[in-house]
Amino acid sequence: MAHIVTLNPPRREDWLTQLGDVITDPDELLHILELDADKDLLAGRDARRLFALRVPRAFVARMEKGNPNDPLLRQVLTSKEEFIAAPGFSTDPLEEQHSVVPGLLHKYSNRALLLVKGGCAVNCRYCFRRHFPYSDNQGNKRNWQAAISYISDHPELDEIIFSGGDPLMAKDHELDWLIGELEAIAHIKRLRIHSRLPIVIPARITDALVARLARSRLQVILVNHINHANEIDDEFRAAMVGLRQAGVTLLNQSVLLRDVNDNAKTLASLSNALFDAGVMPYYLHVLDKVQGAAHFMVSDDEARMIMRELLTLISGYMVPKLAREIGGEPSKTPLDLQLRQS
Repeated sequence: MAHIVTLNPPRREDWLTQLGDVITDPDELLHILELDADKDLLAGRDARRLFALRVPRAFVARMEKGNPNDPLLRQVLTSKEEFIAAPGFSTDPLEEQHSVVPGLLHKYSNRALLLVKGGCAVNCRYCFRRHFPYSDNQGNKRNWQAAISYISDHPELDEIIFSGGDPLMAKDHELDWLIGELEAIAHIKRLRIHSRLPIVIPARITDALVARLARSRLQVILVNHINHANEIDDEFRAAMVGLRQAGVTLLNQSVLLRDVNDNAKTLASLSNALFDAGVMPYYLHVLDKVQGAAHFMVSDDEARMIMRELLTLISGYMVPKLAREIGGEPSKTPLDLQLRQS
């Protein structure tokens, strides 16, 4: 039987307290998981110079002790493979480093991304924004006001996407101000929030945040970022109940990751766990080709084969859309499931 780490973070702990209780040293993480003697894993410790290691203890508590291949650990642990300069990979794979005003990306015709905060509760090693110039796009009130002015001047926009970093790193009073400003713009109908915080630190879904979303005139959509069923626990499920009762539409997007979730049975377990929690599978992304993450790559044809099998394992409404994002394109690009001839 799997031996799970028993860090036992207090479940009523304030989310900001949990946010500060993080592991930033690969050696400490491996020691907690009883993996400190593994030379291959220790060889990757210097990759934190490329992209800092950051993982809350509450998330570590869901990892399997003694398992170097734990799917949650693999998403966050530094690796020596991050130093490999892979052909076709870049520091700006989605061509995003040209905001219209600091912190605002008008990538699509009817919707824009507001990078509310540059930080995250957890640093995922496959992050496509691991090289993003957050120092030039800081999440502060001056930049937010400039973004609000731009949004107000562009009536073609009807949806604003809170992104980051992680937008739920903003405190409740900051989100209240931002939502109020958007509500005052008549052509904005929907607010979408993309966040990993509800799964990493479910306590982030505070009563105050739920109440604020419930009384908004905007249609609110929360897109969770969850890659494996082992991430989902009772506290997350309880947080989703509160959001559903507040009228928030709950979706999930995942990234197809080598040795994390690159098989149909694992993805079927994830879809079932999401649906049981009231969250609809939305997108399964092939990896964005960001420099430092090539070891997570799953080829398009492998992805197609996995998806074809997934269709046989779960109901159609639980199958996420397989897609990739291409820099400069006006939308996500679906991948058809037809295998290519070599």
